[in-house]
Amino acid sequence: MAQNLIGSEIIKLAGEVNSMIARGEQICNLTIGDFDPSIYPIPKELKEGITKAYNEGHTNYPPANGVAVLRKAVTAFTKDKLGLSYPENDILVAGGSRPLIYATYLALVDPGDKVVFPTPSWNNNHYCHLSGATPVMVETRAENNFMPTAADVAPHLKGATLLALCSPLNPTGTMFAKKDLQEICDLVVEENKNRSAGEKPLYILYDQIYWMLTFGTEHQHFDPVNLRPELKDYVIYIDGISKSFAATGVRVGYAYGPTIVMDKMKAILGHVGAWAPKAEQMATAAYLQQPEQVNTFMTGLKQKIQSSLEVLYNGFKDLQKEGFAVDAIEPMGAIYLSVKMDLAGKTTPAGEVLRTSKDISFYILSEAKLAVVPFSAFGSEPELNWFRLSVGGASLEDIKASMSRLRAALEKLK
Repeated sequence: MAQNLIGSEIIKLAGEVNSMIARGEQICNLTIGDFDPSIYPIPKELKEGITKAYNEGHTNYPPANGVAVLRKAVTAFTKDKLGLSYPENDILVAGGSRPLIYATYLALVDPGDKVVFPTPSWNNNHYCHLSGATPVMVETRAENNFMPTAADVAPHLKGATLLALCSPLNPTGTMFAKKDLQEICDLVVEENKNRSAGEKPLYILYDQIYWMLTFGTEHQHFDPVNLRPELKDYVIYIDGISKSFAATGVRVGYAYGPTIVMDKMKAILGHVGAWAPKAEQMATAAYLQQPEQVNTFMTGLKQKIQSSLEVLYNGFKDLQKEGFAVDAIEPMGAIYLSVKMDLAGKTTPAGEVLRTSKDISFYILSEAKLAVVPFSAFGSEPELNWFRLSVGGASLEDIKASMSRLRAALEKLK
């Protein structure tokens, strides 16, 4: 397993970008799905709460499933904001969402079991490899904002153990339409009704870590259990504070779902020791119970992120109007913009022909000093010339400046 494990393409690209920055080059880095704390600091009350918790001596082991006050706060927060009711014993806290996703795979998937997931999507291919699952990658289309439809997934659900979904979606920044998610949920309900008594059910892993980051009243977050309550025994939610509070390094994630699954996930992570630090848990519990402060912070954070996304989106649409072979999908949620740069077959000033999305990303990096990630890093084909642009690590001024450099780089191609 270890010998055949593929490293993260995003981290590889980020390493190249960091090397260029270290050499003194000015790069607009839109690769990593992270936040620059100098641009996007965590909430003041959360920061003060972490310091307070350390000063109060919360430096010992937390309970393996999370401190009780945090699990209770998550229960109340989830009920109030999402209308989802889960008892605190069915809340599992971990060091960010990654251990929770991995624990979901290990709790449900035996080697050889089918896991269905759309491409592009974040890391499901790697979790399949780690768990020995058989990946079933469902190609999505730009026409549907790279979100899967019922027609896309229907042929693959028979005999599958897990359907892994995410909305708002990393890497695209797009979201499920209500109708599309309802129809997918109906397929899962029907599939489970048709399974025999001794057969494993089909579960949904629903990653909604970005659910608080949606833009405009027309873009609304939907989830399976609210749409189809009969799915409550089959949905594992992945959530946390990493993205909604710009707190990626604070490492507080949480999951909730059916008791039988959550108990197994608790046992797995109890052996791994993947808990979030106790002081951070205590501070998060206190912060989630301050609705006015949370709302104020979220309003400011969303406005800032949306401004950067719209500058990028409008910049690409302007380039498209000028005749360049680029396009973009309207930003809906998260911190990402989906951009098309259909430059395959073009020749660079050095006489090299761009053939794959990776070629294009490295040309844009070298000529425009703009770092982006091709969808091929998320399971899509190398020939699909769509890219993820992540705005959390760049200032609005840097993003604006990058567009003129991009235009110049595009003009050089033949």
